[in-house]
Amino acid sequence: MFKLPRLLPALLMALCLPAHASWHLDGESSRLSFVTSKNGDTSEVHRFLVFHGKVDGKGNAQVSIEMDSVSGGIPLRDERMRNELFQVAKFPEALVQTKIDLRPINDLANGAQVELRLPVTVTLHGQSHRYDTLLLATRLDERRFQVVTLEPLILRAEEFDLLPGLASLRKLSGVASISPSVPVSAVLIFSAR
Repeated sequence: MFKLPRLLPALLMALCLPAHASWHLDGESSRLSFVTSKNGDTSEVHRFLVFHGKVDGKGNAQVSIEMDSVSGGIPLRDERMRNELFQVAKFPEALVQTKIDLRPINDLANGAQVELRLPVTVTLHGQSHRYDTLLLATRLDERRFQVVTLEPLILRAEEFDLLPGLASLRKLSGVASISPSVPVSAVLIFSAR
């Protein structure tokens, strides 16, 4: 038979765990996508299939993206993006970092939401740039929360020294133009561990 003096502290520890635990990105349930535009009137959706991330107990958040996992449904175009634009042999990962105040998220009831405006730093192709982002955090249950971009993050090729790669892609594909501005959207699910 259970003794209350032993059971009560264990229950309290279990209830407090998510507030102090590390949160790890569930890459299979999450989505990171971007839209490219060419010739001024054609847009295409791409996504990254492999990315990892976590938020530590102090709110330091990091998502690393494996650039060779880019997928837009056309293998030749994906290969050209890997080699000509992202140069994955030299720059295999991109990194997104920020600091989150976890108290508003931990205090949410299941299903409740809170808007967060956060500065994020994106490191891509050897260059880093800081952006202000508007995110929506939703507490899914005691052990999971979701973060969604409420506004796409607009990355510009010149900020990451990607203009030469864009020119190479344009030449290889025979298109008149490729937009140097790319909107990026994310749906990220984190689980407590």
